Amino acid sequence: MTIAESILWPLTLPYGAAVRIRAQAYRWGILRQQHLGGVVISVGNLTVGGTGKTPMVLWIAQRLLAERRATGILTRGYQGELAAAGANAPEAKQSGTEASDDLTSDEVQILRTRLGERVLLGVGADRFARGGELAKRGVGWFLLDDGFQHLQLARDVDIVLIDASNPFGGRHLLPAGRLREPRSALSRADIVVITRSGHSPGLEAAIRQDSNAPIFYARTQLDSVWARNGSVSEDDAGLRPKRFFAFCGIGNPPAFVSDLREWGFQVVGQKFFRDHHRYGQQEISEIEAEARGSGAEALICTEKDAFNLGSVRCDGLDVLYCRISMRVDREEEFWREIIARTKRKTGHPFR
Repeated sequence: MTIAESILWPLTLPYGAAVRIRAQAYRWGILRQQHLGGVVISVGNLTVGGTGKTPMVLWIAQRLLAERRATGILTRGYQGELAAAGANAPEAKQSGTEASDDLTSDEVQILRTRLGERVLLGVGADRFARGGELAKRGVGWFLLDDGFQHLQLARDVDIVLIDASNPFGGRHLLPAGRLREPRSALSRADIVVITRSGHSPGLEAAIRQDSNAPIFYARTQLDSVWARNGSVSEDDAGLRPKRFFAFCGIGNPPAFVSDLREWGFQVVGQKFFRDHHRYGQQEISEIEAEARGSGAEALICTEKDAFNLGSVRCDGLDVLYCRISMRVDREEEFWREIIARTKRKTGHPFR
C-alpha cells in the first residue's frame, strides 16, 4: 500500500458500508427497482473505467441489430446530457471528430458515430425516464451502459467486465483504490467477461470465490487508424515503421500503449491524462514539444481522445487515432448465454 493509499484507506470504510447497505436494501426490497417494458442488458464493471465497456456495448448493439431487434442504449453521458433528453443524439460529424455542443460525452459521440440512426440513445442520469421515452418510440431492447451499480433500474442480464491487466483496481475501494464495490458484488453478475486476455486461470480462480457466473474472454482489436480530419489513414502496415508519441485520457492509459505495441506500433514516448480529459491548446503544444523531443514523427491517441481534442490545433505533427472493436472468444456461445438469460427473466436481478 502506498502512502497516498494509506492516508485515504480510512475513507473506504464509510464508503464500503454505504455501498453494501444500498445493495442489501435493493436485495431485500426495501428500495424498489424500476422496470422498463422491455429487455434490459446491463454492461458494467467493479472498477472505475478502463475495462472496455464501450466496445462491448457496441458489440452487443450490433448483434441485436443483426437480429432486427429495436435497440436503445441508456447511458449517463459523462459531463452532461443531451439538451433534448431521451431524443436521438444529433449525428456526429462523419467527416471529422470535432466536438459538438449537443453531444457532451465522448462515449456518446463514439456510439453515435459507429451506430448512426440505427440505435436510439437515451442520455442522462435518470435512465428509467430516458428508457421510457425510448420505449414510446418502439425500443424493446435496452443496453444499460455502465449499469452494474445503477441498481435502481431492473435488468434481465448483468454482464460484468474485468480487465486482466488490473482486475481489482489495487484491491481497495474508492477513494484509496479503484473498486466501486467490494469483490463480493460479483455474486450479482450473470456473466463475467475477462478483457485484455485470452487465458487467465489465476483470475478465474479469484472470480470463482465470489461468483458462479459463466466466464468468457474478450480483447480489443484494431480496426483502422484514422487521421484527425476523419479520413482513414494509409494502410496500417505502412504506419508500423513510424515513431509515435502516444497520449490519452482514458480509464486505463497504460493499456493503450500496451495495445499499440502489441499491434506493432513503435511508441517512443507517452503522456497520460485523467479519463474523459478535454484538451486545451497549451496542453497540445506541450504534447507536441515532448513528442519532438522524443524523436516522434506523429501523435497517436484513442478515438475517445479524438473527440476531446475539440478545436485545438496541432502544428507540424500529424494526429492519428485508433478505431477499435471487441473480439469475443467463443462469441456464439457468449451470445447464446445472453439470450438464454433474457428468456429466464424473473424481474429480480438478485436471484
